[in-house]
Formats: sequence, C-alpha cells, structure tokens
Amino acid sequence: MGCFECCIKCLGGVPYASLVATILCFSGVALFCGCGHVALTGTVTMVENHFSRVTSDHATLTDVVQILQYIIYGIACFFFLYGIILLAEGFYTTSAVKEMHSEFKTTVCGRCISAMFVFLTYILGLGWLGIFGFSAVPVFLFYNMWTACGAMKSPIANLTSVDNICVDVRQYGIIPWNAIPGKACGSTLSLICNTSEFYLSYHLYIVACAGAGATVIALIHYLMILAANWAYLKGLCQQTHAYQDIKTRDDQELQDVQSRSKEGLNSYS
Repeated sequence: MGCFECCIKCLGGVPYASLVATILCFSGVALFCGCGHVALTGTVTMVENHFSRVTSDHATLTDVVQILQYIIYGIACFFFLYGIILLAEGFYTTSAVKEMHSEFKTTVCGRCISAMFVFLTYILGLGWLGIFGFSAVPVFLFYNMWTACGAMKSPIANLTSVDNICVDVRQYGIIPWNAIPGKACGSTLSLICNTSEFYLSYHLYIVACAGAGATVIALIHYLMILAANWAYLKGLCQQTHAYQDIKTRDDQELQDVQSRSKEGLNSYS
C-alpha cells in the first residue's frame, strides 16, 4: 500500500462530525471564558472608579466576581478534557475505524460508557442553556447604559437638560442603595461612556454570550452524534448475537449430520 492510499485510509477513519463539534465547543468555551473573565474585571474597575468609591460598598461584588472567575477556570479545564474524551469516543465508534479493525467487538461496558456520555452531555447542555441565559443579563444592563450614552449624543438631548439623563446601577442590585454616588448623570455619564472599561466590557460580554450560544450548539451536535453512535453499537451487538446464534445452530446441525452419517456407515458395515 502506497503513502497516498494510507493517507486516504486514515482520513476515512476521522469522525468529521465529532471533529466539527469539538472545534465549535473549544471555540465557544474559549470565547466565553476569555471574554467573560476580562469583562468581569473591567466591570469591577468601572464600578470602583465611578459608582462606588467606598470599598465596603462593592466588596460583595468583588468577591462574587472572583468566584465567577474561578468557576470560569474550572469550566475551561473541564471542557478541554471533556472535548478530547468525546473526540476520542468518536474515533473509536465511527464505522470507518471498525472497518480498519476487523476484530472490533462491542462490549456491555462500551455501550454503558456511550450511554453515560449521552446522559452527561444532555445534562451539560441544559447547564449551558442556563449559562447562556445568565450571560445575556450583563449584555442587557450594558445595553441600557449604551442607549443612555447614545441619547446624550442625539440632537434631542441638546434641546433638554443633559443632566436629566442618568444611569443608576443600584437598581440592578450590583451595589447597595446607600452606595455613593451610585449613579452617574450628565457629564459624569458621558465621561464613563468614553472610558475603555465600559466600551471593552460591553463588547466582550456580547462575545461571551455568543460563545455560550456556540457551546450550546456544539453540545446539541455532540448529543446527536453520541445518540447515533450508541444506537449503532446497540444494533451491531444485536447483529453479533444473531450471527452467533445462527452459527451455533449451523454447527449443531452439522454435528447432527456427521453423527447420522457415522451411524449409517456403521450399520452397513
């Protein structure tokens, strides 16, 4: 077999569906974790500099952000390993690999592992749906602030008092109601709108939300692949059992025929 034939045979054993799902999963998790981590840091900086100058007022927010960042680290590590495991599972269950290894046999343990991956991926998919919904909350909050910033630049705002346009973050529960100043109006709000923390955090939250959505799509893709592989393994096992039953009956019938032939020869002799 030449080099070209070997390459074609190896490429035939690649589970392209699992590979696409893995790339999409890695991309979505990387976008969510990376952008979310930086956006959370920028949010804390913006709150400390403009909405809460007393450390005790935003201490809870700082602690929550640190916990979320540690959770992001855990999510990144877990899904890096889980994506590799699912890709390996796709390699070992694809039909092309079974054709290359003629002695491949399914076992009860292998089918149980495939079923476990189906169940675990389903649970993770539901969890990421919740994460996707949760990641849309800061996008909505920053969108409101972005709208207020745009209203200040509109011609209508020049006809009225710009100081009447305010953003109060205390109403979102980010900081307590007694935090000082707690809100920004007029020129102060315009200054916040021009900061890099606000602009960067807003767009990073959007990218993080998109990354969470991509991860949900990847897990749905994984779920379809795993369910198809599990069904294939189950059908292959049933075919193997049926083949063994037929072979056993044929061997038994052959033994019966041979025994009758020997009895006939003995009677003639």
